[in-house]
Amino acid sequence: MFDKANNLSVRNFMKSLGKFIIFIGQLFVRRESFKTYAVRTVDESIKVGYNSVFIVVIVSAFMGAVTTVQTAYNLISPLIADPIIALVVRDMTLLELAPTITAIVYAGKVGSNIAGELGTMKITEQVDALEVMGINATSYLVLPKIIGSVLMFPILVILAGFVSIYGGYLTALVTGVISGTDYILGIQMTFIPFAVTFALIKAVVFGFLVAAISSYKGYFTTGGALEVGQSSTNAVTSSCIAILAADYLLAYLLAPLLTP
Repeated sequence: MFDKANNLSVRNFMKSLGKFIIFIGQLFVRRESFKTYAVRTVDESIKVGYNSVFIVVIVSAFMGAVTTVQTAYNLISPLIADPIIALVVRDMTLLELAPTITAIVYAGKVGSNIAGELGTMKITEQVDALEVMGINATSYLVLPKIIGSVLMFPILVILAGFVSIYGGYLTALVTGVISGTDYILGIQMTFIPFAVTFALIKAVVFGFLVAAISSYKGYFTTGGALEVGQSSTNAVTSSCIAILAADYLLAYLLAPLLTP
């Protein structure tokens, strides 16, 4: 019984994966003019990027503050120099917290919005109307969202990293868990420039996954308003799982390049 259930789950996953790959392939068929995509990409970039700045700043500031305080209290030892605290905060922020936690927040805000928007258009037959007019609705509606997400999410990750590190610095000054001088010294210790590149690679991959998966879930919505809500929920869940899986895979492949 368990083997049958596992085989059924594998078949459903492979079927969904194949459908998703075909969906992505449809983005590049019967494309509209460059001007059309340029205008729509700018609009989508504002929606997914500019409108997400506030929540990213708030989450990043507290993320840096909490990381600094917890690291300081967990590394209490006369054998550990105070600048090490800031070094740990820097590496955790750049390599994991800024890209991954921000991506999960991004999936909750932007991913659900994309799935809800496309799902509503699908059940109200707006997508069908575009197809009747000879427009490739998949490319026209989805491609600008993916491009906008891939362009804007790395900028949000850069912002998140800066705010997190600066938030940790302010927290160190206010709480006194580490002096400002030691914090700055720790931030500069044994810095590997590829860490920034690694974070941006993650950002590009995560931005694509959130936009593509959420668009896929929304585009194939059937039913009514209840199903639109379910599509939004499934989009966030699937995006978070994909982010964590991609995070592990990228760490496995690229982490060796971080050695000094």
